Amino acid sequence: MGILLKNATFIDYRTSNFVETDVFVEEGVGGKITLLSGKKDFVLPEGTKVVDCRGMYVTKALACGHHHVYSALSRGMPASPKPMNNFYQVLEYLWWTLDKCLDRDMIEASALVTALSCAYNGVTFVIDHHASPFAVEGSLQTIATAFEKVGVSHLLCYEVTDRDGHDIALKGLAETGDFMQKNQGLVGLHAAFTVEDETLKLAVDLAAKLNSGIHVHVAEDKYDQDYSIEKYGKRVVNRLHEAGALSFPKTILGHCIHLDTAERELIQKSPVYVVQNIESNLNNKVGQFNSEGLGKNLMLGTDGMHSDMVRSAQNTFFAGKNYDSFGFDEPYRRLRNVHNYVESNGFTGDGDNNLIVLDYPSPSPFNGDNFLGHFYFGMESKYVKHVISDGKMIVADKKIQTVNEAEILAFAKEQAQRLWDRINDRYSKF
Repeated sequence: MGILLKNATFIDYRTSNFVETDVFVEEGVGGKITLLSGKKDFVLPEGTKVVDCRGMYVTKALACGHHHVYSALSRGMPASPKPMNNFYQVLEYLWWTLDKCLDRDMIEASALVTALSCAYNGVTFVIDHHASPFAVEGSLQTIATAFEKVGVSHLLCYEVTDRDGHDIALKGLAETGDFMQKNQGLVGLHAAFTVEDETLKLAVDLAAKLNSGIHVHVAEDKYDQDYSIEKYGKRVVNRLHEAGALSFPKTILGHCIHLDTAERELIQKSPVYVVQNIESNLNNKVGQFNSEGLGKNLMLGTDGMHSDMVRSAQNTFFAGKNYDSFGFDEPYRRLRNVHNYVESNGFTGDGDNNLIVLDYPSPSPFNGDNFLGHFYFGMESKYVKHVISDGKMIVADKKIQTVNEAEILAFAKEQAQRLWDRINDRYSKF
């Protein structure tokens, strides 16, 4: 079984080379693709599905380096009765209020709508960072099952933190260990200022035991650094480094905005990856990302703001003109660097047979020489027509194929209202 994309223009995401060819897509995790141009002796397997892609462009599907499933039902939620004048108050009155209200059904709904949105945006692999302190047990498997129903691959972690007490932190570590008995994953930490030394050590030890890495928010806001210096007498990255969190090539550091030169040097000399989240940083007014001194292990995420990686790459390009220093190709390189992270660390679900078919009606010549100009100034996720994940068509003609979208949205609205009622109850006690 497989899929034949006929009469396509294939765009190699690594080189931006354009090739007019039929593309055979092998089904299965880690399946290959074959460009059939000049291969007249290639025999199609019986049962191959044929899709005419005349006038369309086929390229590697997208991946998200940092997402937050738990925020999916927040759109339109009640406003905090208290003003949020700084980032800590945004966390306390918004996100830490929301995550405490989540239960298993709400988590499932959040994961389903996130996976659905990812699929429609051509994102077939998601690295997620989850929190639900009063519904820890089984939360990661709930998310995994929902993603797999839609057909989106995943690399999950639970956001371990002491902010709700050490017992809940231990539950987060236990959930991580249980989940990773059968699934690939990471050991998640919220941010250093909510993680005590004992918990940090336990997390690093668990990552080493599981041959995994740490996924943690780092210096997203200046408060993280101020707290670390006052309580521990050291800056955030130094503390993580001394704990061993930077020794794992699977480690992901989110945000990394308020860093000094020495911290940047520590990161650059380590094998870890840094994930940039441009829209979230803008929304929270925490500052602007600058890549100086961080090296090349940079990738892009959304921090739960949305699931549109094209949009994130474009905003990285535009904002970076003012706050970062890079060449024309760098935002696109960061977008695609998620694939390098996944492949180099041996994770599955982001193989060559993850593809998108773009019905992009360009008003001007479009080729390998000007691909980036079209990507930054013309490309939109609305041009995603078909999505193939692990060799299976999960979106065809802009319609999800794997699940009942109407049922998911109805379920999500029901769970969102339940969530908002709980949030309002908490707000009434502020």
